[in-house]
Amino acid sequence: MTVIPLNRDWTYRRPAGPFAAFSGESGALGTAHLPHDALRDEQRRPDVPGRGATAFFPPGAYTYLKSLDVPTEWAGQLVRLEIGGAFRRAQVFVNDELAGTRADGYARFFVDLTPYLLFGSANTLRIEVRSGEDSRWYSGAGLHRPVALHVDDLVHIVPDGVRIDTVRIEDDQAVIEIATTLANADARTHTVRVRTDVTAPDGSLAEADRTPITLAPGEQGVVRQRLYIADPQLWSVDEPSLYTAQVRVDADSGAAGTASTPLDVPFGIRTVTVDPRKGLRINGEPVLLRGACIHHDNGPLGAAAIGRAEERRIELLKAAGFNAIRAAHNPVSSAMLDACDRLGMLVMDEAFDMWTRFKTPYDYAADFERWWQDDLAAMVAKDRNHPSVILYSIGNEIAETGTPHGARWARRLAEHLRALDPARPVTNGVNALLAVLDDMPQVVEELGGLNAVLGAGGPFAAVSASAAATTRIEESSAVLDVLGLNYAESRYAPDAEAFPHRVIVGSETFGPEIGRLWPQVVDSPNVIGDFTWTGWDYLGEVGIGSVQYADDPGASGALEREYPFLTAWCGDLDITGWRRPLSYYREIVFGLRSEPYIAVRRAARHGAEVISPSPWAWSDSVSSWTWTGFEGHPVTVEVYAAADEVVLLRDGVEVARGPVGVERPMLAVLETEYRPGTLVAVALRDGVEAGRTSLATAGAAALTATADRTALVADDADLTYVAIELRDAEARLVMDADTDVTVTVDGFAVLAGMCSANPRTEERFADATWRTFDGRALAVVRPVSSGAATVTVTAPGQEPVVIALEIAPA
Repeated sequence: MTVIPLNRDWTYRRPAGPFAAFSGESGALGTAHLPHDALRDEQRRPDVPGRGATAFFPPGAYTYLKSLDVPTEWAGQLVRLEIGGAFRRAQVFVNDELAGTRADGYARFFVDLTPYLLFGSANTLRIEVRSGEDSRWYSGAGLHRPVALHVDDLVHIVPDGVRIDTVRIEDDQAVIEIATTLANADARTHTVRVRTDVTAPDGSLAEADRTPITLAPGEQGVVRQRLYIADPQLWSVDEPSLYTAQVRVDADSGAAGTASTPLDVPFGIRTVTVDPRKGLRINGEPVLLRGACIHHDNGPLGAAAIGRAEERRIELLKAAGFNAIRAAHNPVSSAMLDACDRLGMLVMDEAFDMWTRFKTPYDYAADFERWWQDDLAAMVAKDRNHPSVILYSIGNEIAETGTPHGARWARRLAEHLRALDPARPVTNGVNALLAVLDDMPQVVEELGGLNAVLGAGGPFAAVSASAAATTRIEESSAVLDVLGLNYAESRYAPDAEAFPHRVIVGSETFGPEIGRLWPQVVDSPNVIGDFTWTGWDYLGEVGIGSVQYADDPGASGALEREYPFLTAWCGDLDITGWRRPLSYYREIVFGLRSEPYIAVRRAARHGAEVISPSPWAWSDSVSSWTWTGFEGHPVTVEVYAAADEVVLLRDGVEVARGPVGVERPMLAVLETEYRPGTLVAVALRDGVEAGRTSLATAGAAALTATADRTALVADDADLTYVAIELRDAEARLVMDADTDVTVTVDGFAVLAGMCSANPRTEERFADATWRTFDGRALAVVRPVSSGAATVTVTAPGQEPVVIALEIAPA
């Protein structure tokens, strides 16, 4: 097997029909280095069909073109195209002949190019994609995951043909089974040997086997090798140990032919079990999921799943205290799974956001009945050797889960997954309120009327725990190994009694409620974790986590905000990867941080009327004690602490004191006035100091720029992230001195994208100039070839900052 990346030298344009030549317009848009999102650079408008749900990006349709030289030596071999993800309804043409299609924009799929190729000459690859009103969030459009060419001998390992399972783990060894599926596309019978070498995390040989197999023409066969790893290093969140199976096909003794190129398959040795009494266990050890729901976009890169971008997200989420992600609401990329394997992040991979009922006018519901089996199979084929993947989810907030025929679908999907991979539990993100929408008037009446519903913790809590919801979701829940509940923590305790064999996960919860939710998780053996909405801010569903003030321009009280809002603004981390105050609150609630944390609600908004408060919104606060122009004005200070009282000191003098837990658990809200200096928060527990932290007023702002990496590789996966910040001489972030910053890249790299965390902006990710937001902006630089590059950052009245990059050959 030879795998050739095909991510360079693509062009893309508007689609052109057979009569396009008469128009005289080429529709050319430029060149593309995959992964690539063509929609990212389109002009946002307030009147687009998807409106704020899609971040005001318009519908898009694009044609990707590439010239492919096919040598004569490939004649007599199989040539396949692997597409990691093409959003959406992709059509693959070879020399203008249709070779394959795929409806789902997130499915990894293979197209056999062999019948259409011209050997010994140039061939044209053309891939058509289109997007529009088919998603409830920003989807992007294009070849947003990598593309590769597979050139195989006639006797070969089929795509995704190596499956590795942990059979059992003993005191002194682990037993693993490696099942390799081969195919014979020749007209003759062949006997070959499958040679497998397993290397340990340190690179030493851990086990090996050689097994013959005879295949008749057109036949497939499976070689099963049971191997015994002595003193195994188990994969876990804290110690993500990875082995590698190197599998190759050798011609049998005395037969013609040579050994094939080896296929390297990383894997981890671990077990996963769930039950309602002992919860989730990995390798027999209990684990509570501190989970983050995440969308697939990479902020300034749009939907492009470039490897380093995926890895960086996992690094930062783990550093913020999360140990699990939920793919919302589509399978994540292979690059992200690779990162989760390496870094020790657990994954709930999710297949669908809809089944048979539409959520948007042209979404996957139109394709579901034709493609669901293939798309589940594609997800499993991608995931099954990744130890990080511990749960498969068959859907998110599927309306039909509350109907008998919806329960039939749930059973079909769950059983199909189990047939493909019996080792992993199956879940479904069930919104019990959505399941009873058809009966809502009767449900409200049974609960004592609307006032009673609103007074019982809101409609989510009351309706989700109602008898009607219990009845509606019972059958579809019974087909699952783990019931995912979206915004239905009111079911945790009653379900433990009513359904003693039911295992639950909070598959989607309101982020600001973690102080109330996490103790319920800890105290409920039947609940294995919590996944907040969301761990990382994302494009689309604009402003659902924003604080909306009555005097905001265009404020209407609607949950989704007005143009030019860009992001949902509900992530623990913003789109630059910067941790927002809620992230630190969550870390304290999880018990991972002992030091208190201070955040201050924006001084300019003190006393302003808040309308239509969103359940996804944290307060409009930042960790700053620099409020130029507001000296002597009142400010509201938040202190997060595992304590019962907090004292505020300014320059050593007490200026406020108050209890913890009135507004939220582990939160004290204190009023004082702003005066420059040093603000110290002292947390008290039973009158004894339990910790303290401080904020100091920043001095004059100076431009700084720091690259997370200066040594890069000229491949398709590498990036460097340049944090552009305004800091004073003591390295304090100056959050109220925003300015325009410009980035120039010279040499063998390009500016791949730029942004700030501002949720409301008309700036474009392709622009080289952005205004900082709360003192920060971010530039993403991508290498294009080996050699040197420089990144220069400038701002009015500031000294330029120059960063040197060294780019090694791939």
